[in-house]
Amino acid sequence: MTTPLLQDKVAFVSGAGRGIGAAAARLFAREGAAVLLAARTEAELAAVTDDLQAGGAEAAYVVCDLADPGGVAAAVQAAVDRFGRLDLAFNNGAALQAPGPVEALDVTGFDALYEINLRGLWLSMRAQAAAFRAAGRPGAIVNTSSVGSLRANPALPAYGALKRAVNSLTQSAAVSWGPDGIRVNAIAPGNTRTEMMADWQRQTPGLQERLVAATPLGRQAEPAEVAEAALWLLSDRASFVTGAVLQVDGGAGA
Repeated sequence: MTTPLLQDKVAFVSGAGRGIGAAAARLFAREGAAVLLAARTEAELAAVTDDLQAGGAEAAYVVCDLADPGGVAAAVQAAVDRFGRLDLAFNNGAALQAPGPVEALDVTGFDALYEINLRGLWLSMRAQAAAFRAAGRPGAIVNTSSVGSLRANPALPAYGALKRAVNSLTQSAAVSWGPDGIRVNAIAPGNTRTEMMADWQRQTPGLQERLVAATPLGRQAEPAEVAEAALWLLSDRASFVTGAVLQVDGGAGA
């Protein structure tokens, strides 16, 4: 019988109430992890957590706004308090800007994106690394970037720029924390069947047709497919992988 990939691990997942984060929480639980789910919307978190617990998984949730520095630290600490330690983290929470050119986003909107998509992720990583060190154990972190971080992104310029910064932060942390046994990687999803993509589609008629046409595999990804990439990077199967930004985009960024 194959040993589950995350057997006896404790995992933190942000953005876990829906989409890729919810799919990852379910997958990590099936693979043997105790999971602490975090997101802004309690009703979504409670629904996913209830499903996991009903299936026999160890799971709990904490409401967390990534724009709140104190809340981010408290959410990571909640995993330690509930399960005794932290081994793995999937930083998937993010916000999408209103589509539009570079000059269309105002200062308030840009700052709000920065607080969640970059500063919140940095705060999460810092707290997670501290938890790994406090337990005297190695750890692994995966951050969600975007295929839109790898090239010009005129439809979502601030979002793309901040996700490109996520790639840089991921690689810098991988180099800095490698001696501590902490691996840090990122995934760069493409067009995925999530609520965020549905929101973008509602604001941009015809978007899906264009994105699918630009994807060599000719379809959207399912959230569970993207979650599989995060699972592998967090598992011991990827024990010598750090500083990578793995495209999970059906070839769209090739």
